Amino acid sequence: MNPSGASAGLGLISAATWGGSDFVGGVGARRAPALLVVASGHIVSFLILLAFCLGIRLAVPGGHYLLFALLGGFEGSLALAIFYRALAMGAMGLTAALTGLLTALVPVVFSIFSDGLPGPLTAVGLAAGLTAIWLITHAPAKDSPATPPAALLLGALAGTGFGAQLILFKLAGGGGLLWTMTSARAAGSVAMVLVILVKPPKRPWKGFWQTGILAGILDTIGNLFYIRAAQLGRLDVAAVVCSLYPAGTILLAALVLHERPTRRQMAGMALALGAVMLLSI
Repeated sequence: MNPSGASAGLGLISAATWGGSDFVGGVGARRAPALLVVASGHIVSFLILLAFCLGIRLAVPGGHYLLFALLGGFEGSLALAIFYRALAMGAMGLTAALTGLLTALVPVVFSIFSDGLPGPLTAVGLAAGLTAIWLITHAPAKDSPATPPAALLLGALAGTGFGAQLILFKLAGGGGLLWTMTSARAAGSVAMVLVILVKPPKRPWKGFWQTGILAGILDTIGNLFYIRAAQLGRLDVAAVVCSLYPAGTILLAALVLHERPTRRQMAGMALALGAVMLLSI
C-alpha cells in the first residue's frame, strides 16, 4: 500500500477509536461531571503507558521530542476544558461544528507551509473532508437558541488548541509512539487536575471511573494510530481523516441508543467516505 493509503487507513482506525471514546465518555458524562470522566481516563492511561515503557526498558527519546509531547498533552487538555465551557454556554451545534472544523483546518494550513501544496486529488479530498466534518458536527435545530458570541470565541479557541495538539503530536512522533503518548498523558493529567482544582465540578463525584478508564484507553489508542498515520503521510491528510471521528460517535449512538442521525449528518458521512477514497490515492 502506498504511504497515502496507509496514512488514510490508519487515520480511519484512529477516527473510529476516537469516536468510540467520545461515545463512552458521553455516556459517562450523563451520570458524572465530564471533567472527572476525562481526568480519570488520562490518569489511568498514563499509569498504564508509564508502566509498560519502564517494564520493557524503552529508550527515552531526545528532550525536544518530549517537550513537543508535553506541550501537546497539556494544551490539548486545556482546550478540552475550554470546549466543555463553550458547549455549556448555549446552543451546541454551531460551536461544535466550528471547533471540529478548526481542529482539522489548523493542521492543514501548517502542513501546506511545511510540506508544500498537496496534489490536485489530495486537495479535493481535503476540501471534501473539511466539508464533511462541518456537515457531521453541525446539526442545527429549528427551535435552538442563538449561540452567544462568547461561546463561538471559546469554541474557536478550543478548535485551535486541538489543531495545535495534532501538530505537536506529529512533531513529537519522531521520538517514538509510546513515550510520546506517555509524556502527553502525564502533562494532560496535570492540566486536568489543575482545571478541577480551580473550578471543581458539581457533585456527584462517583460513577465516573469505569467509563473514564474505557474512554481514556480508547482515546490513547486513537492517538497512537493518529501519530503513526502522521508519520507515514502528510499531516493534513492524517488530521482531516482522523477529525472525521464524530461520525463514529453518531453511528454508535444510533446502534446502541437508537438516536437517528439527521439527513445532514448522513450526507456528511457519505461525503467523508468519498474524501477518504480521494486521500488514499
